[in-house]
Amino acid sequence: MSHRILFVCLGNICRSPAAEGVFRSHAPHHTTDSAGTMGWHAGKPPYGPMQAAAKARGYGLSDLRARQFTAADFERFDLIIGMDANNMADIEDLRPAGNNTPVRLLTDFAHESQSDHVPDPYYTRDFDGALDLIEAAVAGLASHLER
Repeated sequence: MSHRILFVCLGNICRSPAAEGVFRSHAPHHTTDSAGTMGWHAGKPPYGPMQAAAKARGYGLSDLRARQFTAADFERFDLIIGMDANNMADIEDLRPAGNNTPVRLLTDFAHESQSDHVPDPYYTRDFDGALDLIEAAVAGLASHLER
């Protein structure tokens, strides 16, 4: 079974495109996209240092472009994945009345998560640490979807 999954972070230039890139390499038969709760970087590729860290692990992100999350995404996707509590709140603020699309925190899928969220490497500068969390959680998400 194929799912439509949207990964969401703040600006859509670090965490959510990295999660999309890692996930599509693990489960390419699913439809994926990523978005940011803010539209500051709309149309731009992922942040250079995140692209470099992902590329060093074999994940290509250069084809991705930032866009802003919208209420219509609740209809277009089967599952929406946020990176932290603030993203989750911003996503829920746009939920249309009566919509029941699941919204989950990415780290909920990590079997042995070291964190309850994926810290934003744009600010922490820890791109490899963010990728470590994303890889662990994406593996759990892919396994969860295959059940």
